[in-house]
Amino acid sequence: MEIIPVIDLKNGVVVAAQKGKRDNYQPIQSLLCQSSTIESVVEGFLSINAFKIIYIADLDAITKSGNNQQLIKGVIKKYSQVDFWVDSGVKILEKSPCLMENHKLVFGSEYQMEKGIKEGRERMKGHTLSLDFFPNQGYVGPVELLANASLWPNDVIIMSLEYVGSGLGPDIERLGGYCQQYPDKNFIAAGGVRGKDDLLQLKKIGVKQVLIATALHAGKLTAEMIKSLQAKKCPE
Repeated sequence: MEIIPVIDLKNGVVVAAQKGKRDNYQPIQSLLCQSSTIESVVEGFLSINAFKIIYIADLDAITKSGNNQQLIKGVIKKYSQVDFWVDSGVKILEKSPCLMENHKLVFGSEYQMEKGIKEGRERMKGHTLSLDFFPNQGYVGPVELLANASLWPNDVIIMSLEYVGSGLGPDIERLGGYCQQYPDKNFIAAGGVRGKDDLLQLKKIGVKQVLIATALHAGKLTAEMIKSLQAKKCPE
């Protein structure tokens, strides 16, 4: 089980995401760091574990209200030992090269267009697709992208925004369905994880990677727990 810390950037600071209500997101308050700057949060994460991957969502870029590209570029360059998965609202057919070798694109379904989806299959190879599910809406994005698994790259995030920051636990039913139906894909859980028990449950249904923010900032996952969870043999 691999834990991937999450950073949500808005107006130049790291914010606490909750149920996809982006207008209400506030600067993060964390036990791991004293400020909501991106470097402080990255340092906070790395203080408890040498995470190999960190996910960054540039919410300003995703919502077309600006961007945090320079801040993101700075941490990608500074922390070269970490692979950064970055969702910055890039459409599949847009020319947006990776900033550095330790930068991987995340293509969110919510801002993709029906046109060009099939042509973008090669573009997504080696990167990550996020299938985005919103509260009261369900899946948001091109129908073709959801229905045709042959278009997906190996790594697919199931982004259950209703569960993000909610403390409800992960979306086990949806994740379990995807793991069972498409065993050749690596599905990454996003949203709702409260602690070790949730992670063990996800592991049982076949999830190997999980995006987490709230539980880390709240101290629900200690350094010892993380080390145990990410080991090959994880005690129940």
